[in-house]
Amino acid sequence: MRTLAIAALQTTPVPHDTEATWTRFADQVRATRELFPHVRLVTVPELLLAAEGPLLGPAPAGWMEQVATTVPGPVTDRLCALAVETGLWLVPGSVFERAEDGRVFNTALAISPEGEIVARYRKVFPWQPYEKATPGTGFTVFDIPDVGRVGLAICYDGSFPETVRQLAWLGAEVVIQPTLTTTRDREMELVCARANAWTNQVYVVNVNAADPAGVGQSAVVDPEGTVRQQAGHGEEALVDVLDLDAVTRVRRYGSAGINRPWTQLARYGSTVELPMYGGSFRTPDWFKDEDGS
Repeated sequence: MRTLAIAALQTTPVPHDTEATWTRFADQVRATRELFPHVRLVTVPELLLAAEGPLLGPAPAGWMEQVATTVPGPVTDRLCALAVETGLWLVPGSVFERAEDGRVFNTALAISPEGEIVARYRKVFPWQPYEKATPGTGFTVFDIPDVGRVGLAICYDGSFPETVRQLAWLGAEVVIQPTLTTTRDREMELVCARANAWTNQVYVVNVNAADPAGVGQSAVVDPEGTVRQQAGHGEEALVDVLDLDAVTRVRRYGSAGINRPWTQLARYGSTVELPMYGGSFRTPDWFKDEDGS
């Protein structure tokens, strides 16, 4: 059995205080390690370490520019050291990343227990016109040895079906989606999380910030679109053990033993014209039509 024990920490930053926020985050990661020693991966909300303030402010002028960091850089050095200390995989929300050309991206990271940055994903769909970060241009997955493949998405990315479809095409079996939602469209995001999980037959771990930084309601959704866990509005830890063999089962035999969207896409997708993409669907490398159905 391929399992991945995760902890999605629905928590908050100390507004506009990156040092205090780092201390709080590191203490929470250490506490998770102590309380739940079987957990292998810890994730937290979007831009937690950037110490974003409440939606209605007030916020220091140019906060994004002030806290933007290089990758690698001082923030990732700390993250890598914490991963080594705790022996955990870390998906520490996202940071404002300053690229070599000066542009700032909203970037999610994955850090291995060996202290290596194994994945860096720049948010492709910033929440425009409100979010000022530069859009990324591609999607990212990483492998946890002997377990499976994980994809990264950030918040508003989930509103675009292309995001999780591409991650699943790249072989993702779990999508970690740090989120910072402060508005009442959270219900829409939860609908999208379930739809993205079901239509792509993947787990979706959507971790939002707690009140008052966000509206909470973090969720873990299984590859049949069923909500395994959903948080309330306050600080909370969602701890779950994801059975990645369930992804294999669902893709082979269908959601509820019936629906097999990936099998159908893989078998017939190349014959379908997709003018909005300028081509057609290509069968993913990982697909095997073993049962011939």
